[in-house]
Amino acid sequence: MAATELVPAGLAELRRRLAEGLVIPAHPLALTPERRLDERRQRALTRYYTAAGAGGLAVGVHTTQFAIRAVGLLQPVLELAAETAREHDRAPLLIAGVCGPTEQAVAEAELAAGLGYDAGLLSLAGLGELANDDLLEHCRAIAGVIPLFGFYLQPAVGGRVLDVDFWRHFVSLENVVGIKVAPFSRYRTFDVVRAVLDTGREEQVVLYTGNDDSIVVDLLSRYRLDGREAHMAGGLLGQWAVGTARAVDLLARIKAWRSEESIPAEALTLSQEVTDLNAAVFDAANDFAGCVAGIHEVLRRQGLLAGTWCLDPRERLSTGQLGEIDRVEHAYPHLRDDDYVRSHLDEWLR
Repeated sequence: MAATELVPAGLAELRRRLAEGLVIPAHPLALTPERRLDERRQRALTRYYTAAGAGGLAVGVHTTQFAIRAVGLLQPVLELAAETAREHDRAPLLIAGVCGPTEQAVAEAELAAGLGYDAGLLSLAGLGELANDDLLEHCRAIAGVIPLFGFYLQPAVGGRVLDVDFWRHFVSLENVVGIKVAPFSRYRTFDVVRAVLDTGREEQVVLYTGNDDSIVVDLLSRYRLDGREAHMAGGLLGQWAVGTARAVDLLARIKAWRSEESIPAEALTLSQEVTDLNAAVFDAANDFAGCVAGIHEVLRRQGLLAGTWCLDPRERLSTGQLGEIDRVEHAYPHLRDDDYVRSHLDEWLR
């Protein structure tokens, strides 16, 4: 961006807040046994995240279940999160999931903007047949409605491979404010970083890790290329839908470590612990088939959810996943929010 280019005040403030480095949980969906929206528990989840110190909420995304669109729940879920988040003294940034063909995605962006959401997290899942030029036209149309957060979703859960050339053009769109980098691949992660540095957009496009398998390393790393430097400011993560207060503490520690000349060995140990915890909750052993149900199971144990039900009855915990969650909860009590949730649960469920 040229130094003389004028940026709307709201867009500049959004970029400033994102650049601070925030914990942004991907918001789950609370359901009754009949698989209807449980508004009381949906609000309780939002209250948990805001009280725990999350700087943003991502709603209507993969962890919220894309199927909310097919059953008419997108608008009610977005409304509930926005209304409940504003109970807090400092309301978090609100990021709405946006997906589907252009007409649908534009309509979702308009809905989110009308509800006061700050940005749209754009999933390109299901658009695998489109060439880069067509994809970019799609992105440009949505960026004309709401500030845009790019999303590199891993192919194992419906994403598509996106090359460096696509990302170079994407980050050059004026209304792009950030990218959730979540391909679960070191090579593809660097493709996004390289595109931002190649185009000189590191001050305008804030990088957030979505690589739940490499959270700590992503946040600790500084990327340098041809004299330019970038880093992942924070995380927009399904993993941070559980243990959110601990995640806030973790990000604060990482920011402190980043300011030091050397990274302590403790950081690398912690990185492996977080990855092991994620492997169990996200069901890595079964290609992430139980990832949403795994998040639900942790929240169910804490009393925030009544069960692990997903909109699709076939989406459930995998064989052996419960035992793995038992194992990591026993191994890493310092990554859990159990006591914190217990002390506030009645307040959040009011």
